[in-house]
Amino acid sequence: MAAAAAAAVGGQQPSQPELPAPGLALDKAATAAHLKAALSRPDNRAGAEELQALLERVLSAERPLAAAAGGEDAAAAGGGGGPGAAEEEALEWCKCLLAGGGGYDEFCAAVRAYDPAALCGLVWTANFVAYRCRTCGISPCMSLCAECFHQGDHTGHDFNMFRSQAGGACDCGDSNVMRESGFCKRHQIKSSSNIPCVPKDLLMMSEFVLPRFIFCLIQYLREGYNEPAADGPSEKDLNKVLQLLEPQISFLEDLTKMGGAMRSVLTQVLTNQQNYKDLTSGLGENACVKKSHEKYLIALKSSGLTYPEDKLVYGVQEPSAGTSSLAVQGFIGATGTLGQVDSSDEDDQDGSQGLGKRKRVKLSSGTKDQSIMDVLKHKSFLEELLFWTIKYEFPQKMVTFLLNMLPDQEYKVAFTKTFVQHYAFIMKTLKKSHESDTMSNRIVHISVQLFSNEELARQVTEECQLLDIMVTVLLYMMESCLIKSELQDEENSLHVVVNCGEALLKNNTYWPLVSDFINILSHQSVAKRFLEDHGLLVTWMNFVSFFQGMNLNKRELNEHVEFESQTYYAAFAAELEACAQPMWGLLSHCKVRETQEYTRNVVRYCLEALQDWFDAINFVDEPAPNQVTFHLPLHRYYAMFLSKAVKCQELDLDSVLPDQEMLMKLMIHPLQIQASLAEIHSNMWVRNGLQIKGQAMTYVQSHFCNSMIDPDIYLLQVCASRLDPDYFISSVFERFKVVDLLTMASQHQNTVLDAEHERSMLEGALTFLVILLSLRLHLGMSDDEILRAEMVAQLCMNDRTHSSLLDLIPENPNPKSGIIPGSYSFESVLSAVADFKAPVFEPGGSMQQGMYTPKAEVWDQEFDPVMVILRTVYRRDVQSAMDRYTAFLKQSGKFPGNPWPPYKKRTSLHPSYKGLMRLLHCKTLHIVLFTLLYKILMDHQNLSEHVLCMVLYLIELGLENSAEEESDEEASVGGPERCHDSWFPGSNLVSNMRHFINYVRVRVPETAPEVKRDSPASTSSDNLGSLQSSRRPKVLQRENSGTAQVFSLVAERRKKFQEIINRSSSEANQVVRPKTSSKWSAPGSAPQLTTAILEIKESILSLLIKLHHKLSGKQNSYYPPWLDDIEILIQPEIPKYSHGDGITAVERILLKAASQSRMNKRIIEEICRKVTPPVPPKKVTAAEKKTLDKEERRQKARERQQKLLAEFASRQKSFMETAMDVDSPENDIPMEITTAEPQVSEAVYDCVICGQSGPSSEDRPTGLVVLLQASSVLGQCRDNVEPKKLPISEEEQIYPWDTCAAVHDVRLSLLQRYFKDSSCLLAVSIGWEGGVYVQTCGHTLHIDCHKSYMESLRNDQVLQGFSVDKGEFTCPLCRQFANSVLPCYPGSNVENNPWQRPSNKSIQDLIKEVEELQGRPGAFPSETNLSKEMESVMKDIKNTTQKKYRDYSKTPGSPDNDFLFMYSVARTNLELELIHRGGNLCSGGASTAGKRSCLNQLFHVLALHMRLYSIDSEYNPWRKLTQLEEMNPQLGYEEQQPEVPILYHDVTSLLLIQILMMPQPLRKDHFTCIVKVLFTLLYTQALAALSVKCSEEDRSAWKHAGALKKSTCDAEKSYEVLLSFVISELFKGKLYHEEGTQECAMVNPIAWSPESMEKCLQDFCLPFLRITSLLQHHLFGEDLPSCQALLIQESKWKLPHLLQLPENYNTIFQYYHRKTCSVCTKVPKDPAVCLVCGTFVCLKGLCCKQQSYCECVLHSQNCGAGTGIFLLINASVIIIIRGHRFCLWGSVYLDAHGEEDRDLRRGKPLYICKERYKVLEQQWISHTFDHINKRWGPHYNGL
Repeated sequence: MAAAAAAAVGGQQPSQPELPAPGLALDKAATAAHLKAALSRPDNRAGAEELQALLERVLSAERPLAAAAGGEDAAAAGGGGGPGAAEEEALEWCKCLLAGGGGYDEFCAAVRAYDPAALCGLVWTANFVAYRCRTCGISPCMSLCAECFHQGDHTGHDFNMFRSQAGGACDCGDSNVMRESGFCKRHQIKSSSNIPCVPKDLLMMSEFVLPRFIFCLIQYLREGYNEPAADGPSEKDLNKVLQLLEPQISFLEDLTKMGGAMRSVLTQVLTNQQNYKDLTSGLGENACVKKSHEKYLIALKSSGLTYPEDKLVYGVQEPSAGTSSLAVQGFIGATGTLGQVDSSDEDDQDGSQGLGKRKRVKLSSGTKDQSIMDVLKHKSFLEELLFWTIKYEFPQKMVTFLLNMLPDQEYKVAFTKTFVQHYAFIMKTLKKSHESDTMSNRIVHISVQLFSNEELARQVTEECQLLDIMVTVLLYMMESCLIKSELQDEENSLHVVVNCGEALLKNNTYWPLVSDFINILSHQSVAKRFLEDHGLLVTWMNFVSFFQGMNLNKRELNEHVEFESQTYYAAFAAELEACAQPMWGLLSHCKVRETQEYTRNVVRYCLEALQDWFDAINFVDEPAPNQVTFHLPLHRYYAMFLSKAVKCQELDLDSVLPDQEMLMKLMIHPLQIQASLAEIHSNMWVRNGLQIKGQAMTYVQSHFCNSMIDPDIYLLQVCASRLDPDYFISSVFERFKVVDLLTMASQHQNTVLDAEHERSMLEGALTFLVILLSLRLHLGMSDDEILRAEMVAQLCMNDRTHSSLLDLIPENPNPKSGIIPGSYSFESVLSAVADFKAPVFEPGGSMQQGMYTPKAEVWDQEFDPVMVILRTVYRRDVQSAMDRYTAFLKQSGKFPGNPWPPYKKRTSLHPSYKGLMRLLHCKTLHIVLFTLLYKILMDHQNLSEHVLCMVLYLIELGLENSAEEESDEEASVGGPERCHDSWFPGSNLVSNMRHFINYVRVRVPETAPEVKRDSPASTSSDNLGSLQSSRRPKVLQRENSGTAQVFSLVAERRKKFQEIINRSSSEANQVVRPKTSSKWSAPGSAPQLTTAILEIKESILSLLIKLHHKLSGKQNSYYPPWLDDIEILIQPEIPKYSHGDGITAVERILLKAASQSRMNKRIIEEICRKVTPPVPPKKVTAAEKKTLDKEERRQKARERQQKLLAEFASRQKSFMETAMDVDSPENDIPMEITTAEPQVSEAVYDCVICGQSGPSSEDRPTGLVVLLQASSVLGQCRDNVEPKKLPISEEEQIYPWDTCAAVHDVRLSLLQRYFKDSSCLLAVSIGWEGGVYVQTCGHTLHIDCHKSYMESLRNDQVLQGFSVDKGEFTCPLCRQFANSVLPCYPGSNVENNPWQRPSNKSIQDLIKEVEELQGRPGAFPSETNLSKEMESVMKDIKNTTQKKYRDYSKTPGSPDNDFLFMYSVARTNLELELIHRGGNLCSGGASTAGKRSCLNQLFHVLALHMRLYSIDSEYNPWRKLTQLEEMNPQLGYEEQQPEVPILYHDVTSLLLIQILMMPQPLRKDHFTCIVKVLFTLLYTQALAALSVKCSEEDRSAWKHAGALKKSTCDAEKSYEVLLSFVISELFKGKLYHEEGTQECAMVNPIAWSPESMEKCLQDFCLPFLRITSLLQHHLFGEDLPSCQALLIQESKWKLPHLLQLPENYNTIFQYYHRKTCSVCTKVPKDPAVCLVCGTFVCLKGLCCKQQSYCECVLHSQNCGAGTGIFLLINASVIIIIRGHRFCLWGSVYLDAHGEEDRDLRRGKPLYICKERYKVLEQQWISHTFDHINKRWGPHYNGL
């Protein structure tokens, strides 16, 4: 069969277009069936030939090409069909032939039945939402599609949802990548067993047809690719070809989805070399094939040329022929990896092979001479397909097709090998690509599927030299952007480094290749091969050395740098990704003893590379000044492998260490970085701009620190433990440039440092020493201890959320390590050291996340300032940690004062590093400590408490780590003889502490006070008789070290350095020191220095005791504690951890010193006995005095300022508490209006701008600051109890029929159908939607003051969060948002209103009075300022809402509209206040909501305007209500439509109309009268409504019962009587005969009991009574009625609520993030859903824009009259739109640790936070979004 197929496919026979085939084209199915039958015969040669001919004709490549070219000959070739017709025809043929005559769909189904689907393999592209479960994953790249994830069981696992960046594929069912327990239900079954074998004839046609089809596709690709002009193929052409090929590739993709059976056929076709050879060799007569073959060869050839001929181009210079060889030589010298570069001219190659030789890089191992970079020979369709995929820059469709095939195991191996074979070619294409980002993603999309599988990676490594290829390709890639290094020796440096400004580094173009490399190194088998292969290691070290010393910074000394380069991002990213991550990958395989050999290899080649590097930069012993690079990857490789060797592999450290000279060189650059950090923080690099600070921060930042600063410090610790301690200490002080400062003299000259930087540099040097000596990260701590220390340090700086803590703990950056060093231990350590603070709210509305805060015992025992200093990115964090520590000590009563950083006992050192402690016992350090103690005691300038703290810390460390206790006798005998230095006898700190130093010779400027004072003493030596005789000679003999104490440091250091370098001390003097000699010449050379001898007579111990006196401010404050209790010395109970300040520190040190040596104890006692005289008075020069005074003055000023600020803050706070408390108004100040004294009749207002107080008058009115906003909250009341839920499936929908707004709308339109329009508009209220709500903060201001305030805001250039042009401002006093001023009506105060006295007029009189008063026309008052303001505020109120919410009349613009609108504003505000009180008048908030109400003022304004519209007395409802009038027949029938009968009027609306038509202020008895009259109407309505609900029988029963009752005594009161009257009256009309009533009755078959009747009537009347009580409360200041049972009952309308949200966010996300938009039917990029009504909208979607309004803004106007609350589905946050502004409110969904997950970055499961949702709802109902949320911005209608 296969042979036949091959023969059929082979291009041997000439094509036979002349075949008689009239019928073929007509009936494809028949032909296909005929061919299938022919091929099924045993002898199928004829059938094969026939099929062959048919395919030739159908799939001829000439026709489509013409179409692609779009040329005129398309018509000729295609026979008139359009360009696409031919391809479609061809595809139809293929489908028919595959199906062999049957239907294609049935064929697909049949093939699917044989799919042994053990793997899911679903391929997705970028932005797809997938899942990753760390519990189930073996490889960290494991991912699952949503379907497989939800079908599997991952409860309690560590999983997260993520948005794919590059695309990926589902790994469900692949046990190489994930554990089988995590497979979903579909892929759990090993299904291969029960799948039957595929019948032979099913796929037979496919085996014949597909090779031709794929070949045809390849021909298209060959033809479509035109060798580009100079600038690369224009994207357009390539995309055009790809668009044309879309149907073909999609067809192949569909085939792959048919399952395993079809995939194996495709695999056969793609990998069969014979087919490929026969079809593509181009040897047939077919001209078209020949032509395409030539194009293929040209394309191959052009791909080879990456460089111009014969040149190696550096980033900067292009060497001419003369320099070329030298550059290359230098290059090879520096890297040692490039073999000779050979490039031969292309033209001699035989064109037919078409493989242009490229430049070859031979690996230095020399054994493998592969041509990694230049040979590509294609042997199968798969290989050429991949070649074109790369050439066309990885089109998404092709990538998907190639990946869809991966579930086929055989294909997977073949494809991986092909991919590796093309690796170099991929790199070149990537480098040239314009779209390198997209391309990178597509490459990784493929490679991560291939290389995550260990078995596969191992196979390819063995068979295809994967490692060699990768390393070579990376090396080759970086070589294109090398420049000469300027580190150290600029002129002669031979070192080359990458240029961080190149696009390759700036855009991270190398990322895909490096990420593949890291990926394969995570497999143990592959990493071992790498570590065993010496050649590879050498090459890799060369690669790393390209990054050594990159991005060099040179300190600007004069000008500020003009252009701040941002290359440092690229440099840090490159070191982390290209050097550190592979290093961590390798380290993870060096964990056990057996792997020692690997470490030795790495260390060996690393040292060799370092040696080459030192040679290349001509390094001797001094780093070049004012230069620093943060990038030393070779040092860090070396350090990390050393650390691993000692920690895990039990290697002897000394066996892998180099000689002393190399160690000295190794320590220089890391030390230089530490010194530069101090310089940068001392602002010595300011002229280099901000970026240098950025570098210093990045270097210690959590993602970088364990690949950068930690290895550097560790390396310095190793060097310190092996080098001479004196040399090391002196190097440190020299590097930090503070040597000159370390003099006993009070003045000195520093040749290398400005005075203002001295103090911080000295602090830096001491801090560095403390870190160096106390840090144990690599010196013996276990992983869990490290994790704990890191966590404590981060928590001490600030409380942290769980996710930020995860982010801040330095992870092991190798992605394979499971992200966190054992996330299990992370959780357990976290619960051990921290307490969880649940998320809380503050009244101001700021929302806290769930935070972790250190436990008390952590502060008490584990707070470690050293770790904090090491890990802080910002210096302020150190202060913050100390402040928190201080607060803890005060609170727990452990220490009241200002504590010093606590002293903490360290974990013990690993024996290999014991030498580190010698630093503490070297004379040089002791001299420094002595000098500093002396200087501090004498108050020299530039010393701080911090310096003292560090000095004491170092002394204490030295005592803790002293050698075995020395015997006192030995120390005193023969001391002087051994003493080679006049300072101290030995090197042990314990004995040196008691050693007295009497005189010191110093060099000082001639101006110094010491000179004049001591001149006699320095002349003769006799005066020095007081010296202890044994030591006298030494002081004066040894000029050098005895005189200037630390100046000798440099000389000694030199000497030692030279001794080591020259191996003998005799030659040391002949060495000539280049370059720096002038700077460090003998200190005497400066002419103005002179020598003076100081009398000191102190030892360290005596200095400490004096310090104790100085710190405590008392004489003889120190009393040795052991004099009372000798036990203290025998077992000193020194805790591991000590709190306290300087005094306690000194006491601790003295105790330790005494307990370690009897001599010390004696000497301390002696010193104390002498009762030390007062400290010598300071001899301060005038200049010094001045500076000291200045300092003191500054300090005092600072304290004063602090005090003022604190006072101010507390005042502000108390004000805020009283005035601003929006959420809890209980403790509110009443509005000024109500605070007036009882006897004053006129209200007095305070203006918050000018501060004057007085009444509001006609010409200078005062106004209330108000915020007007349109609101539809009322309309959202619903009449059913159950809360509406947010729909989370297609079935659930929300219909707004039962909302208050809808019901009122229906009612109005019903009335308008039957009755006269103008009368309808008086019968109801509007404003349920878009009603205007007025709220105030209660502050008042003069209206003219307000105008000038607005003017000043207009001219203010600061960007405000509001728009002044729209009249918005913030209240000048409380900063609450407002947009208008409501004038206060001049006149009396509410409280003592003369109108309020009850009159005893009869109700009839009152009714008449009311009628008369209403009848008086309300002329607008004269043109006063007040009336103008009233008018303007009315305009504001109207403009607040949209026109559609004001115009309900059928005749637009009728005055009735305005009338209706105005009384409805009153109604809206009353109803909303009811809602704020919780729907009834008895809830707790009742008393308070009114205090800030502005209803009184509002009523004045409304009444003033409403009285302009006098209602014709004929129509005034008051008359109808209060007089019986005969029907006037003429009046009724002239109009087409009758008026609305009074019975249909809304009583509450009538009440407001009546009140607002009265002249203001209103009298109490008039008010009561109106209420009584209207209540009668209401009660009648209630009875009528009740009667309609009853059934026919009930009605007649009630009618009779009432008639009987009428005769009894209390007939007046009984509702039954009234009911029967109403029923009998209504019987006269048609009301009861309509069908509707029957249905009503049917609905309510219950028997009416008197109680239920009563309740029904009450319910009907309640809303009116509530509003009336509120009105009475506001207008007359009366108390609200007490809690009668009546007023508590529920009203018909339930309070408005937002939609109820589901518990788990995932349910919302899964439904909405794939939901299509109803307008544009696309899946929106940013979907959102309205939380008020559940509408699904596109945020920022241009598709749904209408008249420049995007959908969310539009919806906020329609749904909330300008207020919208939207949940952004893809971000889980809520966004509020208020008018023209918007703000991000926050999220109501939190994860298990109480944190938001904005943008779903972490993808952890989120759960609803009910408290937050309640707060959101509360802010919506109370209209306080504007006040509580602070960060508003304009949305320009673009949301």
